[in-house]
Amino acid sequence: MMSAPQTDAPTSAGSELRAALGSCRAAILGIAAFSGLINILSLTGSLYMLEVYDRVLPGRSVSTLVGLTVIAAMLFAFQGTLEIVRSRMLVRIGNQIDWRVGDRIFDLVIRLPLRTRGGGDGLQPVRDVDTIRSVLSGSGLPALFDLPWLPFYLAICFAFHPLIGATTLGGACVLVMLTLLTDRLSRRSVQKASGLGAARNRLAEASRRNAEVLVAMSMSARLLARWRKLGDDYRRQQRSANDISAGFGASGRMLRMMLQSAVLGVGAYLVIHQEASGGIIIASSILTGRALAPVDLAIGNWKNFIAALQGWKRLEKLMAALPASAGQLPLPAPTRSLVVDKLSVPAPESEKLLVADVSFQLKAGSGLGIVGASGSGKSSLVRALVGAWRPSRGFVRLDGASLEQWPSHDLGNHIGYLPQDVELFEGTVAENIARFALDIPMEAVLAASSAAGIHDLIVSLPEGYNTQIGEQGILLSAGQRQRLALARALFGNPFLVVLDEPNSNLDIEGEEALARAMMGVRARGGIVVIVAHRSSALVAVDFVMTMLHGRQQAFGPKEEVLSLVARRREPAPVAPIKIVVPQPAAST
Repeated sequence: MMSAPQTDAPTSAGSELRAALGSCRAAILGIAAFSGLINILSLTGSLYMLEVYDRVLPGRSVSTLVGLTVIAAMLFAFQGTLEIVRSRMLVRIGNQIDWRVGDRIFDLVIRLPLRTRGGGDGLQPVRDVDTIRSVLSGSGLPALFDLPWLPFYLAICFAFHPLIGATTLGGACVLVMLTLLTDRLSRRSVQKASGLGAARNRLAEASRRNAEVLVAMSMSARLLARWRKLGDDYRRQQRSANDISAGFGASGRMLRMMLQSAVLGVGAYLVIHQEASGGIIIASSILTGRALAPVDLAIGNWKNFIAALQGWKRLEKLMAALPASAGQLPLPAPTRSLVVDKLSVPAPESEKLLVADVSFQLKAGSGLGIVGASGSGKSSLVRALVGAWRPSRGFVRLDGASLEQWPSHDLGNHIGYLPQDVELFEGTVAENIARFALDIPMEAVLAASSAAGIHDLIVSLPEGYNTQIGEQGILLSAGQRQRLALARALFGNPFLVVLDEPNSNLDIEGEEALARAMMGVRARGGIVVIVAHRSSALVAVDFVMTMLHGRQQAFGPKEEVLSLVARRREPAPVAPIKIVVPQPAAST
């Protein structure tokens, strides 16, 4: 049984796909060797007909005919077996590459929206791998292994007679020119069709997620017009690419059949002038068809080759832009402090700072409330606190170690995060709370649900903790989803718990449970950071920070900062006002 491939070890930019392909080097060499044998065995039909016409018929020897037929049948069977093995090996190469890069592709799908502004198709890497695998496993790739044998067939045609060889060579040149024209004319259409297909997928996914809004505000008809336009453009580009590929493919097949007939005519002319035997007429026609079949097949599959090549280049570019995380040494679990040092956070793929020069320090057992107007940078700040967004300057440190120094699989165990837009996954209640751990520790699940005050609600569900919540938790109410996400954030007693407007969908009972959960985190020596618009959410914190236009305005004990804000009628100035209160040294 294959073990999961490792993705922690970094590789040079753009080399991961080549490394995956390199792992199949032995199989590729085997396929090349099999292709050589298949092409040699493909001479069987031509040689059989040559012997029948030049030896069997003139000599009227039935025994010779039987012997030749048995030998030819055995060679044909051997050739068919080799082609079956080659086809299966190609399928396994495609699966091997998919397996080798599968974990990396999933990592890219997760990290891509955190590093970009979401303009592309988030699932494009998955589709690109599927395209590459299907081309590797399809019927077109064997033609590329057979193409290098074209000179071998041409040499045999020239050995039959120079005129037969020249005729075959001329036809081969025409088909190669058709292949080049197919590539030149269809490449742009395939690329445009791929982009339009991605745009259609984004629109469909956004419409599915916001179906309630579309129906309630009669937006579906308007978006339908956009969907139709994208569909028309997509179909037009697809039609153009298919027309080019199909047109040149049909032309190639027609020319190949014409060439076979031309070779028959040339052979007949040579026989009339007694420059060739009758068997050469049939043998050269069969040989010409076999020699040019790979070119014909390559033209027919050229659109798929282009799509796979474009997908390969996109994946290489994406893997270079988002390299695999370097392996980090494990660090002790944080227990002392959270330090934010001159932190500046830009929007993904932008130089515009959403948070600028924020600095503060919290000791174990502290709670911080972050307040400010909409657009003041609160959510951007907490995304950087949990490592979802990378700062352009400054650091976030747990017990003195920046987040980049923590192994990615360890850091999440020490952080609990409840985002503003709650996202749950299709599965059971217990799986969502346990963050989809392979072996669900029910004691920890029960502890997290009790800390979030949601245990009684869960056991009232039809199957309790085994209740399926549906995609994105659709079977739960907004408040239930938010409290379930709070339990997920508290699972495993993380040291740092960050909550972004966790009471937006909560009733009074839910807000009381939230306050108890925050006090519980502080009581066990953790740190709580909460973004809030309602003052009721600040009941369980001892520090408050105000923000305006992405900058820290005030930071200090809750009562002093809130009283300062209450005294100021006008907006806080841009120049930072910091209230610094001596804090006791952390115990070690």
